[in-house]
Amino acid sequence: MKYVVTTRQLSDLMAEQSDPNNILLIDTRPFANYIKGHLPGAVNIDLMHFHWIDSSKNGIRQFNEQTRILLSNIGVDYDKTIVFYDEISGPSAARGVWLLIYFSHGQTFLLDGGFRAWQRNENRIEYEPNTFNPTKFKPKLNSSILANLTHVRSRIKSNSAVIIDTRSKSEYDGSVPRAARRGHIPSALNVDWAINLDEDGFFKKRPELRRIYSNVGSDAHVITYCQGGYRAANTFLALKMLDYKDVRMYLGSWGEWGNRSDLPIQK
Repeated sequence: MKYVVTTRQLSDLMAEQSDPNNILLIDTRPFANYIKGHLPGAVNIDLMHFHWIDSSKNGIRQFNEQTRILLSNIGVDYDKTIVFYDEISGPSAARGVWLLIYFSHGQTFLLDGGFRAWQRNENRIEYEPNTFNPTKFKPKLNSSILANLTHVRSRIKSNSAVIIDTRSKSEYDGSVPRAARRGHIPSALNVDWAINLDEDGFFKKRPELRRIYSNVGSDAHVITYCQGGYRAANTFLALKMLDYKDVRMYLGSWGEWGNRSDLPIQK
């Protein structure tokens, strides 16, 4: 599927490469997990440490620059195939793929099933950490997949978007607070990101995913959000795999919206 690679496909791709530097494997799990075993050659960056809840114009400019520096430091470049992986097909790896789509990288993938699937299939595993080989990554922005606060607010006002809250039901209805205010963005539908995956941590097959999002028109303008833009990135990928053309992720998500007293909310 689009933006997703299987363990077999990745293994074959790695074997075909005459230069191992043509593929960059990025382990997005905590370092404590990484040193217990990781894919051969993979570098580690726990993307959960890089939240961003300021989607103002200046905030986005800073986000672009700081993310460029981060991706340069870990060795991202346009002439490499980039594969992110998590323990399963999880939010951190999805966030990595979303970042590179945002930066117009044409060869970026999530390892479906993550490290568990790689290990389950008895593929080779390393234990020694790998060092970064920094690059001078010069990103080209694809702003059509990013929603900021102003964009979300205007779409609510014009009733011209399907907004998907990918958090848990308890976060959505406000029984679990994750910000100064409880609840959700007005008109948002609640589809927990976890429903995108099967019991083994793989993305569900296309027919199953289509049933989950059958009430979202394929021609709709869709905005996904969560708490910090990780679970929302997973649903972004699920929708793109279903060929939805007009999908954006709200970068600030509830971490921004729920902490602003001037914005409307529902409970």
